[in-house]
Amino acid sequence: MNMSHLDDEGRARMVDVGDKATTARTATAEALLSLSPEVADVLFSGALPKGDALAAARIAGISAAKKTPDLIPLAHPIALSAVTVDVERVEGGARVVTTARATDRTGVEMEALTAAAVAALTLYDMVKGMDRGPEIGPVRLIEKTGGASGDWHR
Repeated sequence: MNMSHLDDEGRARMVDVGDKATTARTATAEALLSLSPEVADVLFSGALPKGDALAAARIAGISAAKKTPDLIPLAHPIALSAVTVDVERVEGGARVVTTARATDRTGVEMEALTAAAVAALTLYDMVKGMDRGPEIGPVRLIEKTGGASGDWHR
């Protein structure tokens, strides 16, 4: 297996994407947040003492996607064209779904995953005063499109 982020001597390196074609790319990720039914009721009713957690999570996720190369050491700066963050109620808590889009030389998977993780962390922060036991996970890629490796769907 070729580890593109390692040189011939096994040292970490940033992949050179300069010769790659610029193509439209998208990635969708999710993060699950387990909550008690009572806390989920308060979260989705908008009545949390800290304010509108869903709006805060959307803004945090979008901001995080834009900061991905500052957080992930070998990630390339990408000119994102769009990032969406949606939070839906699911059995057992909340599901954060993020989509990142760009026309660039490298994919946007890390941006979508970072957005999902930080949005879930924001929700955790907003509810932790009411529930000491929320859990985040899994955080995972759902699908990606574009680029030389083509489309991938979980």
